[in-house]
Amino acid sequence: MQELYNLLKTLGMPITYHHFKEPPSPPYIVYLFSYSNNFGADDKVYDKSNNYQVELYSTKKDLESEKLIEDLFDNNNIFFEKTETYLDTEGLYEVLYEI
Repeated sequence: MQELYNLLKTLGMPITYHHFKEPPSPPYIVYLFSYSNNFGADDKVYDKSNNYQVELYSTKKDLESEKLIEDLFDNNNIFFEKTETYLDTEGLYEVLYEI
């Protein structure tokens, strides 16, 4: 998880784990552990695999920030899936990367 934080920090955007107490001005990034997908053998965990969410929040569709994140993942061989939603109550776009 520290490695993920260190990578995301290079993007120069505000970043935190799970949530900000007081969110900064968008765009900003929130990352968090989402679930494990471990491989078992002989009645124990043979290989641990943790999955994380990286969430980009912005007030408008921010293709530049998305490209920065996706290039960072691509350059570091990090596979991701991507979804997007608009949060009416917050007035923000959320682009969710599952890694």
